[in-house]
Amino acid sequence: HATLTLREAGYEAIMVNCNPETVSTDYDTANRLYFEPLTLEDVLHIVRQENPRGLIVQFGGQTPLNLARGLWNAGVPILGTPPDAIDRAEDRERFGEIVRKLGLKQPENDIAFTVEGALEAAKRIGFPVLVRPSYVLGGRSMEIVYDAVVLEKFIAGVFKLFPGNAVLVDKFLEDAVEVDVDAVSDGRLTVIGGIMEHIEEAGIHSGDSACVLPPMGISPGIVEKIRRQTVMIAEELGVIGLMNIQYAIKDGELYVLEVNPRASRTVPFVSKAIGLPLAQIATKVMLGRSLEELGFTEQVVPRHVSVKEAVFPFQRFPNADVGLGPEMKSTGEVMGIDSSFGAAFAKAQLAAGAGLPTGGTVFISVHDVHKQGITGVAKSFSDLGFRILATKGTAAHLNGAGVPAEVTLKVSEGRPNIVDRIKNREVQMIVNTSLGRIPTEDARLIRQSAIRYNVAYATTISASRASVEAIRALQKGSWTLTALQDHHGGKKG
Repeated sequence: HATLTLREAGYEAIMVNCNPETVSTDYDTANRLYFEPLTLEDVLHIVRQENPRGLIVQFGGQTPLNLARGLWNAGVPILGTPPDAIDRAEDRERFGEIVRKLGLKQPENDIAFTVEGALEAAKRIGFPVLVRPSYVLGGRSMEIVYDAVVLEKFIAGVFKLFPGNAVLVDKFLEDAVEVDVDAVSDGRLTVIGGIMEHIEEAGIHSGDSACVLPPMGISPGIVEKIRRQTVMIAEELGVIGLMNIQYAIKDGELYVLEVNPRASRTVPFVSKAIGLPLAQIATKVMLGRSLEELGFTEQVVPRHVSVKEAVFPFQRFPNADVGLGPEMKSTGEVMGIDSSFGAAFAKAQLAAGAGLPTGGTVFISVHDVHKQGITGVAKSFSDLGFRILATKGTAAHLNGAGVPAEVTLKVSEGRPNIVDRIKNREVQMIVNTSLGRIPTEDARLIRQSAIRYNVAYATTISASRASVEAIRALQKGSWTLTALQDHHGGKKG
């Protein structure tokens, strides 16, 4: 979109791409296309060859953003958000100064350069903590840690894998709701593109979490606070173009998790949901046009509900654990649109290749810390006509809460066990949660069986709640299909 917009504006567009795929490698997308690694040396070679008016670094994810300071120091003009503003958002200490100046909140955090330093930071902050090496992509080597023994072992491994890197230690906000916000600013006016509520709870990588736009479970007061804080941050940084902010809501308080002064992976989803091409708008802003000129001066809140769902490659890797965490596992995204959340979520699941059942048996086995949260979900399944199977502990809890559940054996308890039942097609839906990154052997076998025999599953309480809403919508009857253009009434950006 950025390349085509530049060409429409009368410029020759040059794309540097180290990740070839069909659209950006079409011979007629850009005037010239370079297949080169995105390193400072390689990009400077191209700059010397082409002598461009400026570089746009906002549309390539984190990698080109990391090059902005070096390119600027080499005298290359950067279009859009200035490199120093990018650095203020990326640098932990400088961003902390912005948070304090604006009176915002962020989870307690620290930086460690040794194993001992990380242990001291975690002790001061309090477990659980989210630990990750600085400047890594896709949540690589990110971990939620609940005790000092695991932390020491994990940190030692990180320093071995990333020698010389600092380690970031953050307070992990358990049971928090995460929110993604995409916005466009021209340096004077900031307009929200979309506010997306994550369906999975905090701790799941944003690329792996399903999300809904507009948010369904956030109070109007918090939504307004999110809008206000997004504008404040954009103005303070001096953003020109796109910006993504990730927030967390815990006990009614709003926390800023991170700010990315670039296009995020959610921009295509938001653009389709609201009917406006945000990448095109941001490109025109970087070329000097104002949002007022472009007619984009206030947030568009659609009447329909849009759900983004991640697509995972687990069918090709049957021995991989399907449980989600801070490290990204998804390889694609789909979306569903409807007038209700349940129907939109059901469509997204179908598009992702994970159709939900409308009847049969649901198997439930959850960690002790999730037993209270699963009661309402199990009751909803029962009310929808599902038979409930559960492991001994979960079944005892559910029966005690008045939800009828039959006991089935774990793999380690003998046969016929739950995996046998899955193989025999006796189970149509699985709800199985774990605590921490590594599931128990029983949980691992259950999840692998779900993939192997194509059984719908949920590994978090929030995902199981969303599944209930979708199944309820499916039971009401067939839905209608509407072209995306009809949802927006021919609206153009």
